[in-house]
Amino acid sequence: MLDFIVKGGVVLWIIMGLSVVAAAIIIERLIYFRKINVDEEKLYQRIKLTLEKGHFDEAMAICDANLSPLSSLIKVGIEHRGYPDMTQKDVLKDAANQEVPKLEHGLSSLGTIAHIAPLLGLLGTVTGTMKAFGVLGRFGAVADPSILANGVSEALITTVGGIVVAVPVVIFYNYLVNKVNLILIKMENQVNALILMINRSVATDAARRSGDRPAQRAQQRIEGAHMARQADPRLGGGQGAPQ
Repeated sequence: MLDFIVKGGVVLWIIMGLSVVAAAIIIERLIYFRKINVDEEKLYQRIKLTLEKGHFDEAMAICDANLSPLSSLIKVGIEHRGYPDMTQKDVLKDAANQEVPKLEHGLSSLGTIAHIAPLLGLLGTVTGTMKAFGVLGRFGAVADPSILANGVSEALITTVGGIVVAVPVVIFYNYLVNKVNLILIKMENQVNALILMINRSVATDAARRSGDRPAQRAQQRIEGAHMARQADPRLGGGQGAPQ
């Protein structure tokens, strides 16, 4: 194996270095997407029930505990729940756009490696062929084919190395890009639903609070009348005169 690498020359070392970088990006992205992978329907319903009770702080705490683009959008929507619908929509769209760099982190580098790896393999093919023809130019007719072996080996090995690196990198790049696109489409479709859910929860909470005020006032009047009867026996709340 080491002999194989040595015969590949400098170009093969560059290809191997790019393969290490690509592997690191792929592993990091897979771990990231696994971390933000939550049951969105379950999260949505849980936050919806919490908001319907008027527990906005608790809903934001749930969002903080779930690291996903959806929870980030819901948190921003709750924080701006008192704004008009158009303002909320603009804020949520801006929040969704801020999630894009996090989702696409490293993908441009991965795409670059996928494109240049076979080109580097082709470069190695050219340099290896040039070495082989250089030998022929110096010595003319060569009776021993092994003299040309180094140049031919470099040409073939670098070509293989470039293709071996490029194929899996292209596969993972397309997979990750497709995953990012699906998440972005979901986020765009969820903006209007989030606004409707949050505004409905705010309206329900406001109605509940306004409905509680008359009951609170009536309770206060009853308590006030009871205290007055206890303070003044003539109102019937005190003890009768001694016989």
